[in-house]
Formats: sequence, C-alpha cells, structure tokens
Amino acid sequence: MWNEKKQSPPADRGQAVGIIIFVLGLGTLLPWNFFMTASQYFNGRLTVSTNSSNGTSGGPTKDYNYDSWMALLSQLPLLLFTLLNSFLYQWVRERLRVAFSLIAIFFLFSITAVLVQVQMEPDTFFSVTMATIWFINMFSAVLQGSLFGVVGLFPPRYSTLFMSGQGLAGIFAALAMLFSILSNAESNTTEALGYFITPCVATLGTLLCYLLLPHLDFARFYLNRSQTDDVEKSQQLLSTADKNVSNNNDKELEANGTVTSDPEESQERLSVLAVFKKIWLMAACVTCVFAVTLSVFPVITVRVQTVYTDNTSWDKVFSCVCCFIVFNAMDLAGRSAPSLGQWPAKDSFLFPVAVLSRLLFIPLLMLCNVKGSRLPQLFRHDCAFVTIMALFSFSNGYLASLCMAYAPQLVRHKDCETAGSLMTFFLVLGLAVGASFSFLLGTLV
Repeated sequence: MWNEKKQSPPADRGQAVGIIIFVLGLGTLLPWNFFMTASQYFNGRLTVSTNSSNGTSGGPTKDYNYDSWMALLSQLPLLLFTLLNSFLYQWVRERLRVAFSLIAIFFLFSITAVLVQVQMEPDTFFSVTMATIWFINMFSAVLQGSLFGVVGLFPPRYSTLFMSGQGLAGIFAALAMLFSILSNAESNTTEALGYFITPCVATLGTLLCYLLLPHLDFARFYLNRSQTDDVEKSQQLLSTADKNVSNNNDKELEANGTVTSDPEESQERLSVLAVFKKIWLMAACVTCVFAVTLSVFPVITVRVQTVYTDNTSWDKVFSCVCCFIVFNAMDLAGRSAPSLGQWPAKDSFLFPVAVLSRLLFIPLLMLCNVKGSRLPQLFRHDCAFVTIMALFSFSNGYLASLCMAYAPQLVRHKDCETAGSLMTFFLVLGLAVGASFSFLLGTLV
C-alpha cells in the first residue's frame, strides 16, 4: 500500500476551495449568459427600417433573428472545441489552457463594451457581434472542458458546487440587465456600457481565483494525488521487478499479487473510447437534458408576454424577471439540490425516465401566451408561465448536476479528467442540438 492512499485530505479551511470552485463555475458561463440576456440591447441596435426612395425611413424592418443566431453560433464553437479539448488535453498544460482562455474572454468582453460607444451600420454590427460570440464561446469551451476535468479530481460535492456556480452566472447576468433597465441612466448607451463592464471585472476575478487554487493545501492534495500515485506505482513496480528478476516467473508474481496490490490501478489511463463506454448513459442523459432546454429557451420563452399589457412598468421588465431571473434562480436551486440528496441513483432505471420526461415541457411552453402564436394559448396567465418555467428550470439544473456528478464516479480516479472532458462535450452537444431544433420550433409557434 502507498502512503497517499493512507493519508486523509487536509481540511478545506473556511470552505475556501469550495468558494473558489463555485466562482470558477460562474466564470465559465458568463459569455453565454451575458450575450443571451442582452437580447433587448442587441435587437435594439439591429432594428432599423429600410430607407424609402425619398431618403426617409419607414420601410419594412430588417429582422436579423438575433436570438436564434446567437444560440446557434454560441453552441457550434462550443461543440467543436469541446471535442478538440477531449482529445488534446493531455498535450497542453491545464494551467495554460485555463489562464489563456480567461484572458481571451476578458479581451472579447472588453471589445464588446467598447463597441457600445461606437456607431456602426447594423449589418457591420451584426457581423462583428456574431464573430465575437463565436470566438468568446470557443475559449469558453476550452475553459469549461479544462475546469470540469479539474473539478472531477475533487470529491463529488465539488462538482455540485461548480454546477451551482454556473447557475449563478445566469442570475448574475439577469440581475445586471434588470438593474440596467430600472436605472435612471442618461441614455441606453450608458446602461449597456455598465452592463458589459460587469463581466470584464468578473472574468478577472475568476482568473485570480484560479491562480490561487493550487496554493491551498486541500486543493493541492487532490490536484497532485494523481501524479504522486503514478510515481509511487512506477517505483513499486520497478522495485518488485528487481527483487524477483531471478525468479523469471511473471505469471506467478501476477497471480499471487506481489507485483501490485491493485492490478487495475497499475494500468495506464484508459483511452477516450474506453472511458466513454463506462459513462455513455450519463453522457446521453446530459445531452437530452440540454437539448430540451435550448430548444425552447430563450427562443420561445423570450416571446411570452404578460397578460397585463396595460401596466407599462411590469410589461417592461416581464421578460427579464419571468423568463431569465426565474429560469436562472430555479436552475441554480436545481444545481444545488444534489448537495442535500441525490435521487434517482446513478444505477436506477428511474434516472433516464426522469430525463426523458422533460420532453413534456416543449409543448407546455409553446402553449403559453407567446406573442403572435398560431397555436392555442392554453396557459395565458403569468402565473401559469412562471410555474412551468420554474419546474422546467429546476429539473434542468438538478438532472444536469446529477449527470456531471455521477460520471466521474463510474471511472477510476486517474480517468476522471477524461470523463469530465467527455461529459462537457456531450453537454455542449445537447446545447447545439437544442439550438438547432429551436429554429424549427420558432416557425411552428
């Protein structure tokens, strides 16, 4: 037996590691949430009328379909670069991947903030915005895959904390937008500038937290354990081979266990395909969870309007509060719930059943009070929409968090990083499938 296996981990003093992992989770989803929640700002800058022959405006308004393109161009680079990250993480140092990605995200958020003050033609602004969304989500994919792999090295509850931090990113962005709507700023430009400066500061804070993590004893114990195990096992194997070289009887040594006390642990890391065979069910479940979510959120849900249209104050904030804040608050509650109890169990048939049952939310949300809908509006009242959104978002966070926490438990410790990266890829695959499917659902409503 090796000493590392006998040692108990040091205490997480002041829950410092837990807090840092929570902040890292928040930082990974800032790009997606801030561009999604800023739908009103981007659509406002892109809404122009075609000039008539006499040079005056008043022609038909050009529809850039920002929400659908934003969702699609966010998920395609996430899918591509998460797949790349799953296979190449062994050849690029994790610290370099994470630090460089955070710096790039900060730079792109800064560009977006600067462009608030720059007057541009709508076509040019749309192209620049879509390019920014592509590249910022490209770096976000590398960041997520790397950090999910790192978090997989810690006990399962830290995966839950990481997912909870991701849930807080949505609330963070939604509250920033709400405050900008309610503020008495002199112009919309001032409101938008303050809104986009916020993720710049938050991204810098995330980078500082990541750089601090390896200096904490509790984190260092888990981050270094895999490397220490590899060294100790190699020394044990060499020592045993030297001691028994004269016997020239490898089969007997293997049979009586003198080579190693745990044959499975002495093996090298499993291939990506071998790890996938162990976690395929969790991968399929996390794909389904996010495919259902992105098929209707935010493309359909943002179009739901209040029945109290005469109340201009409520009408102004309805979408921000009932769509984004309710979704992200209940999603965060769902991501945090597994820390209190985990049901269904990872080996229970009820788990995939619960995941598939979320398909019911697609017709339920399409039958709400969607503006201009051709479908019967069976759930017109605001309370009905909020109730459906609350259940929809809670189940998203809860089941996704369980998937990400269960997957590393199905493989050996040294394969946790591969499992984490693969789960991130299938998470993003679900997002991409849902974003693509949303174009079809948008035409049906």
